[in-house]
Amino acid sequence: MKPADGRAMSVDQIDDEVLKLKKEQFNLRFQRATGQLENSSRVREVRRDIARLKTIAAQKRAAQPKSK
Repeated sequence: MKPADGRAMSVDQIDDEVLKLKKEQFNLRFQRATGQLENSSRVREVRRDIARLKTIAAQKRAAQPKSK
């Protein structure tokens, strides 16, 4: 995922995507533990995508005006 894709999403959409990526990350870790993982570089990509989306979400939340 590119940063521009994440910036085009709303905060709720980003949270949903992070949840989806965390599930994928869990499955990849399980595959690696059982020796069934074919594309080992995907683990790194997913981890970085999660971090990228969390960063964008934090920036968007900080930019939103605080309501009381």
